[in-house]
Amino acid sequence: MLTQFKKKIQEMLQTEAKIAHKLGLTPNSISVIGFILAIASAVSYALTSTDSLWLPLLAVFFMLASGFCDTMDGIVARTFKQTSAFGGFFDSVLDRFADGASYAGIIVAGLCAAAFGGYWGTITALTALLASMLVSYTRARAEVIGVKMESVGIAERAERMLILAAASIIGYFYLPALGYGVALIAVLSIVTVLQRVWHVYRELKKNKQ
Repeated sequence: MLTQFKKKIQEMLQTEAKIAHKLGLTPNSISVIGFILAIASAVSYALTSTDSLWLPLLAVFFMLASGFCDTMDGIVARTFKQTSAFGGFFDSVLDRFADGASYAGIIVAGLCAAAFGGYWGTITALTALLASMLVSYTRARAEVIGVKMESVGIAERAERMLILAAASIIGYFYLPALGYGVALIAVLSIVTVLQRVWHVYRELKKNKQ
């Protein structure tokens, strides 16, 4: 849903891309920096307790900084003609690790328990983790068979990241909100997977005809 907005953001970040290039940063190195920031976000979630509810706020900072790097690496690659098949693959792999790490940190800290209890809170976070992975997998698998998947689905990575960020911030004042946010991500991710499966089915059937 936010893909078109993301393209506008990319157009606005040309100056930052030039600065990164002058500093000697390559698209792959920016991807690695973003991955490190994502791990820092996951660790912040994992270390959260009732005595340190400020840590999810730190996690949000690291997560959004990681998202900025995820946008910037592509801009630098296209602007300075440094795109490569390996670069795209490498960035995608790191993104999947980053996605999984955030939910793993939430599971380790039991941050969904305030909303759903220990058992169901874990199930909720695991569902969000698995469904998020499937959102990415369905796009990758569809593009292998020649079906374009950009902008298909209600909850792509940017939407999931913003929901988690908002839920984490609200969770500082009302902890169950974080669990509810993760549950929303789980539901929207499942809907997105179903949307993408249906989209692939229609596209393949149309091409067959």
